[in-house]
Amino acid sequence: MKDIFLKLIRLLIGFIFCALAIAFMINANLGLSPWDVLHQGISDNLGITMGTATIVVGLVVVIIDVVLGENVGWGTVLNMLLVGIFLDLIIFANIVPKASSFVGGVLMLLIGMILMGIGMVLYIGTGLGSGPRDGMMIAFQKRTGKSVKSIRAIMELAALFVGYLLGGTAGIGTVITAVGLGYFIQIVFKLLNFKSEEVKHRFIINDINYLKACLNKNIDTEINDTNL
Repeated sequence: MKDIFLKLIRLLIGFIFCALAIAFMINANLGLSPWDVLHQGISDNLGITMGTATIVVGLVVVIIDVVLGENVGWGTVLNMLLVGIFLDLIIFANIVPKASSFVGGVLMLLIGMILMGIGMVLYIGTGLGSGPRDGMMIAFQKRTGKSVKSIRAIMELAALFVGYLLGGTAGIGTVITAVGLGYFIQIVFKLLNFKSEEVKHRFIINDINYLKACLNKNIDTEINDTNL
């Protein structure tokens, strides 16, 4: 129980780092990050908050992950729900200041990308399943053998393209994060000696199979007791 509790705490801290990262990149005022261009486009078209749009996109990506054969963990589900909620809370509370200059905006983008890498190390490292987008990144990495930075860059550009078509706001900051986020994530992974592909995850299907095994064992025990 202690191990599970510590993993959940680490998971939540990782989600908070990711939400802070998104808030920093939004408040940099240099153009939204590619995924946030997508979130804003969906938010404006559906009349929902950015956090809710993040949850909606996360759900769609989880479905894609399953189609790609990537198992879903409890961490995946919690990521899909909690990062969006934390983001709305951070924005509502005005925790992250807004940049008032180009240099300040670039600095906030850099901080945001570093925080995202740290957040990913924290929650992926719990072994409770990758986040929706990170699960997709890992799935493509396994299948193509390409680097994290290359896979992430392609994903960012695809999200940007769809988001722009939906009316999301893009700018120089969008280009910086589209190209640089994968590099910064990879740098953070290397600095912290973290290898995402080597993490052994426990997935929801594992818990379902465990419960089935326990149930079958109890049924067999009852049958044997009855026969005796």
